[in-house]
Amino acid sequence: MTDALISLQGVQKYYGEYHALRGIDAEIGAGEFFSLLGPSGCGKTTLLRAIAGFEDISGGQILLAGRDMAGVAPNKRPTNMVFQSYAIFPHLSVEQNVGFGLRRSDLSAAEKTHAIGAALEMVGLGHLGKRAAHALSGGQRQRVALARALILKPKVLLLDEPLSALDRKMREEMQVELIKLQREVGITFILVTHDQEEALVMSDRIAVMFEGEIAQLDDPEVLYRRPATRRVADFIGVMNFLPGQAGSGGLDVAGLGRVEIDAVHWPQGKVLGACAVGLRPETMSLLYEGEVARAREVTGVIDEVVYYGDMTYYDVRLDGAPEPLRLSMRNVVGRDVLEVGAQARLAWDPRAMVVFPGEGGSPA
Repeated sequence: MTDALISLQGVQKYYGEYHALRGIDAEIGAGEFFSLLGPSGCGKTTLLRAIAGFEDISGGQILLAGRDMAGVAPNKRPTNMVFQSYAIFPHLSVEQNVGFGLRRSDLSAAEKTHAIGAALEMVGLGHLGKRAAHALSGGQRQRVALARALILKPKVLLLDEPLSALDRKMREEMQVELIKLQREVGITFILVTHDQEEALVMSDRIAVMFEGEIAQLDDPEVLYRRPATRRVADFIGVMNFLPGQAGSGGLDVAGLGRVEIDAVHWPQGKVLGACAVGLRPETMSLLYEGEVARAREVTGVIDEVVYYGDMTYYDVRLDGAPEPLRLSMRNVVGRDVLEVGAQARLAWDPRAMVVFPGEGGSPA
């Protein structure tokens, strides 16, 4: 990335013998919504804190706007951070919380009042400036924390799992609000999350991390449709894995038969021998009476049904497959939910396959 605002070059971090960050290389652009995604303990929060200056690194460089951040204190960096706990002062009002970082600024009292009001309007809390912080809901506290961070006009806003304490509905609403807010202010957001859906919804690009390393850095669609490794595929959403055998004459997939697919379906390069073939649930569908498959069709028996309202997930057992395939169907008007034990016609398309070297397996 030629217009990188942040450049991470071989970043290392040790805690004694524990190697928390293992040579992180990445560039993050100005105005980008960038996410660090991975399971607990993968190093994503450590990396975020290193960018903020709360953690010293053991090796490598962190450059912000071309400047090496070695030895630069957190309050001297063009960054601000929203913590998972929000760190709201309960004894202060909303406007006092938001204006806390302006205490030592050279702004006049009138300028501070204007800045606080503008920040509160930006996050939709202009009417709550006088309210006590302890009287706020979880979503409102999150907005106060955002306003307090943005009022200092950082070049980079760092978000450490800011939505994890919210209920599902509020979390989904705040995801949309954060996307809109980031576009409005136009600064770089770096989000740490373990929630795959959250990262896919909000990000321009995502770095998937395992054990202190970046396993794949791509835009959400590439990550989801063409994961670079089986581990990334297994972590991002739901994926079925079927045993396969690749030979010079094509690819034999347990339960689905022989297919021919292009090199793009082999993210680690085409190899001969045992492999695992991945298929997402939504890339397959059940065929109802009168429907004709546009690609391939196979018959099976419904092993399990899980109804979610808007979607129904089916596990379909196929002859020759070691485990049932999981697929999802949108519950549209006129489409019945099928029962366990029903015969099923399953349509699938080889273009949706992703193939990884090694043995196959069961649905994620």
